[in-house]
Amino acid sequence: MPDLPTPQDASEAALFSECWDAVLAYADLCTSGSTAAAQLGREAFAHGIREARAADSGPVRGTGRRPARLPRIPLLLTSVRTTAAAWEEEGQGHKLDPDLRLWLNSDKAARYTGPPLQRPLALRGLRDLQQADAELLWFTEVEALPLPLVAGRLGLDPAGAAEELQQVRTLFRDRCHRNHLDTPMDARCRSYARLMDAVTRSSAAETPGDLSRHLATCVQCAEAAACLRLHGGALPGALAGGVVGWGGLAYLERRRRAAEVRLGAGRPGSADKAAGTPEDGEQKARVARNSLLVAAVLVSVLALGVSLMPFGGGGDDLGAPGGADRQPVADPAPPLPSAPSLPPATSKPDERTTQGTKQPEKSGKPEGRNRHTEPQGTSSPTATARTEPGESADPVCRVEYDLVNQWPDGFQATVTVTSAESLDSWRVAWSFRDGQRVGQIWDASVSQDGSRVTATAADYNKSVPAGGHLAFGFISSWRGKNSPPYDFELNGHACAKSG
Repeated sequence: MPDLPTPQDASEAALFSECWDAVLAYADLCTSGSTAAAQLGREAFAHGIREARAADSGPVRGTGRRPARLPRIPLLLTSVRTTAAAWEEEGQGHKLDPDLRLWLNSDKAARYTGPPLQRPLALRGLRDLQQADAELLWFTEVEALPLPLVAGRLGLDPAGAAEELQQVRTLFRDRCHRNHLDTPMDARCRSYARLMDAVTRSSAAETPGDLSRHLATCVQCAEAAACLRLHGGALPGALAGGVVGWGGLAYLERRRRAAEVRLGAGRPGSADKAAGTPEDGEQKARVARNSLLVAAVLVSVLALGVSLMPFGGGGDDLGAPGGADRQPVADPAPPLPSAPSLPPATSKPDERTTQGTKQPEKSGKPEGRNRHTEPQGTSSPTATARTEPGESADPVCRVEYDLVNQWPDGFQATVTVTSAESLDSWRVAWSFRDGQRVGQIWDASVSQDGSRVTATAADYNKSVPAGGHLAFGFISSWRGKNSPPYDFELNGHACAKSG
């Protein structure tokens, strides 16, 4: 498996971490297993970085502008697609997703390598933009990052970022319209070109019936309409499908979910949990199971009473089954979960300790219920909840560790820390149990000394408001066992596990 390229400076190192995350996400869609995904991602990443560096060092045009090319992340995603095509030609197609193999051998894939004027309109339109404009459009529309965060990464004025984004969207639309008119097309498509331009400019304009029927049957014009219509939410799909190609929409959805995880949206453990959370669902399921068990016990007791009636005689005998039916109702089923302020009475025995130490968790993702209130140093169900070593009764920070993906020799994880105090900068440290080594990180810089890892804020995400959160992700190696990390600290203060 090829090694990842070495960053040339600190700014390129931060860019590599972000790009690698995107490349691995798409490579995972393109392959039939995590091992193949890591191999495809590494090959494509190395090839794409060499291509980007060659373009950066190449000659410039007479006007001082470099030849048009894609931003770094779209460029690397197309490198994944071309590397997958090379695998298919070299007899390694069995490592790829079966649907991707069908696509690679179809006319749809040929559009991306055929004559430039026949290539997807979104691909051509994005290439025609200035590098900074194309990155702004891609980060916000496809990677689904908040505009203030994108503005910080690109060095834009946050106050004017929204207006600049709208200008870039309009510029992209104009480039696509011009490229659409330059595309060879038949007379029928040509007759609809100007009408389609007028209809897609306004959200209030209605699409004529004949144009609607034409768009339903003409793929080329339908793609153009998606690129020209800036309202209605079609632009992200048009960009992802036109630039990435196969799996573009799946990649788009995966990146949106990844952005939510990295930004802490929709995370469990908030103080105002609403009904319908996983805990509520589990409790309802237990109540339903208990009700069925109670009903079964009642039926059995009644049947027993009926069978004894000819032999027992009087009403006193019938009282025995009635008394018996009260005892089994409470005993067969496990008790309902205790209130959140009490220790978890239904926790598994192996989650408790008798020596005052906490057993390693069994999963890279912490459980969503009472993760930070495990009893320590006692097995008594009536003992009050105690914090883990390093935690305080009122911690200044809480941390959530998520194992996003894992393959035979590596894994991807995210860390989200909620700070009770406002921060001008931050440094998060933790320890590994099994010799894991962090190789790539995004939204932070990393250093590691033995089992101790330290992640330091990037320039664009140093500030954290009181009660706010910071998040970053990383790629790490592992061998033999991959226990979750422990002993998290924020700026030297111990963090509690988020619960």
